[in-house]
Amino acid sequence: MPDSPAPTPSPGTSRSTSATIPPNILRYLSPVAAKYGVDLRPLLADVGLGEAVMGSAALRVSYRQGSTVIRRAVELTGEPHLGLRVGAAQHLTAWGLLGLALLSADTLKDAIETGVRFQNLSGAMVVWTAGPEDAGYALRAGLPDPALDPTVAVFLAEEAFASVVTLTRLSAGGEFAPASVEFAFPAPRDTRPFTGLFRCPVRFAAVENRLVFPASWFRRAMPGRDPVTYASAMELLAQQTTARHDQQELLEVLEISIAHSLPDVPSFVEQARRHASSERTLRRRLAECGTTYQAVVDGVRHERVEQLLRRPELTLRDIARQAGFSDARALRRAVHRWHGTAPARLREETGAQ
Repeated sequence: MPDSPAPTPSPGTSRSTSATIPPNILRYLSPVAAKYGVDLRPLLADVGLGEAVMGSAALRVSYRQGSTVIRRAVELTGEPHLGLRVGAAQHLTAWGLLGLALLSADTLKDAIETGVRFQNLSGAMVVWTAGPEDAGYALRAGLPDPALDPTVAVFLAEEAFASVVTLTRLSAGGEFAPASVEFAFPAPRDTRPFTGLFRCPVRFAAVENRLVFPASWFRRAMPGRDPVTYASAMELLAQQTTARHDQQELLEVLEISIAHSLPDVPSFVEQARRHASSERTLRRRLAECGTTYQAVVDGVRHERVEQLLRRPELTLRDIARQAGFSDARALRRAVHRWHGTAPARLREETGAQ
């Protein structure tokens, strides 16, 4: 195969830790955790994702919410390869219209490229890129933030490739196996769960997270290919992407406004005025994003607190004041809700990392 330029993300696939995504991973995480005797419902409720909210088809969760739940789930289950378990439990129906598009694509390569193009609608918490290379067709999973908690980073890489392999077997053929799989994190003590799932050579401490499809597979026709269904699904996905882009712009503008105003937080009325909007309209637009103004404020404070905890010269009282909390006690309650630990302990862990 001739040399090809390095793959780049498709338009619209840039990812920010402030973005919101469908909660597909969390919906699969809950029943998997339950098999380990862990009930995640209280934890989900703590981050604003109660049972009624999780049952909404329009729900979107933030990276902060997702990362918090994942981190605690790994701790509570004690399962070092929880990402593999969650990825292997998935099926295409969870991806809704995107899942239908993948099933009806002409070839596996078309399905892969469709998934990459519309990844923001799939609930993925990694940044996907794909492209041809000498060994076949490579799919890469980048992290949205290089400073992501290592526990969460390992989970996301495991879940990403485990779900890709599982869904490929369900849609294209149960005998599928990648040519190779590489992970950027160090090798675990026991690598058998990886080789057992992927059925191919697996390398750790690699430069990037990378899965290679053999040429014989990525050119293979999809069993459910249907050009009419595929075209219709692609048109609807493009419309959804445009709507999501507008929603994301709103959230980013609000977050910037709040971050620049801390320690003071602009009232909802003030934000509506700044956006030349009525309170009712702004509330409706946030509901379409699957969030509330208070949740956006909470997310900005969360990020600010994590930044401030990395500064050893600041006391908890200083951090509480700069992040807009009434006092250190309110800060402690918030940190415990976000991380399940005290600010002092989180500061120690952050410093160690």
